[in-house]
Amino acid sequence: MNVTLRGRTEHFRTVAFDARKNSVLLIEQRLLPHEFKIVGTKNFRETALAITDMVVRGAGAIGATAAYGLAQGALAFRGNDLKKFSAHVEAVYKTLGTARPTAVDPLNAMHQILFAMAKGESVAEKQSLALAAAEEFANEDARHCEEIGQHGVKLIRDGMKILTHCNAGWLAFVDTGTATAPMYAAQAQAKESHVFSDETRPRSQGATLTAWELAQQKISHQIIADNAAGHLMQRGEIDLVIVGSDRTLGRTGEVTNKIGTYTKAILAARHKIPFYVAIPLSTIDWKLKRGFDIPIEERHEHEVLGAWGINSRGMREYVRVANPTSGARNPGFDVTPAELITGIITPVGIFKPKNLWKHRHKLGYTK
Repeated sequence: MNVTLRGRTEHFRTVAFDARKNSVLLIEQRLLPHEFKIVGTKNFRETALAITDMVVRGAGAIGATAAYGLAQGALAFRGNDLKKFSAHVEAVYKTLGTARPTAVDPLNAMHQILFAMAKGESVAEKQSLALAAAEEFANEDARHCEEIGQHGVKLIRDGMKILTHCNAGWLAFVDTGTATAPMYAAQAQAKESHVFSDETRPRSQGATLTAWELAQQKISHQIIADNAAGHLMQRGEIDLVIVGSDRTLGRTGEVTNKIGTYTKAILAARHKIPFYVAIPLSTIDWKLKRGFDIPIEERHEHEVLGAWGINSRGMREYVRVANPTSGARNPGFDVTPAELITGIITPVGIFKPKNLWKHRHKLGYTK
């Protein structure tokens, strides 16, 4: 993605790796849209904390971060004892794997790294293979997003008004994004469109991240309150909905995404508006058999009870909004049933949700 800062345009990836410092490089997304900053994590524990604290967020981005974090942890090991190295890598894996429990991309990414490392016969070989595999996962994530755009652009007609929820853009992946990929591809084909970006409470990723991306890309857009979508649908002002996913069940077609996605799917079905989910292959969970088995992350209540912003001095500040004696529930995700989803946009084509299992080998399932 190209970012313009102080009149200068430069290409950035959301996640990268500094091999010289053994550091994972991340865009500090909590500062956006007010400040663009690259931070480096010093070790795998800092990398896991960056995922938990949402310095980096989004399915593919935290997948790539976990992949680099596993390599980072492996590279930090000193010595030649394979048994001790294996125990160390297992501890790194567990730390990173529990950082954000709902998303499956980190686990799928780290499994790719572990599979590659198994071919090494010494600690040094395994360390080298780990970093190479992490780089490949990041490159694969970027490729998948480009391919999603190529398939999804066929859904967009000139003049369409599109709704998206949360951020499934470049910031949520290594590059390009999933839900935004068809929009960027449409722009490249000179198709005009207008995007409505749900604010996405409580962390407001739509208002802060998606809107910032669309502005950088010069795509026509407006931020709307989460509860405004039904009003616009009722009046024929939304033609298409495209969202992302943090975990999609390959056996059932159920989709886990940011809280509020299920609500939008119900509204779209009520108004007969196509509702699509865009995902890379790493977001598919082939093991779980029902959506209710997906672990739904419960985040801290302060996200609901207040908001972060920039004060008059230009400093980032948290402001309590809610009644001071009230508590809150804060589930981070919800599950959308397959029957509410028109199609799943993948790097290898668009599929009906309940047909994922039928096409599992085409979609990368190897067992």
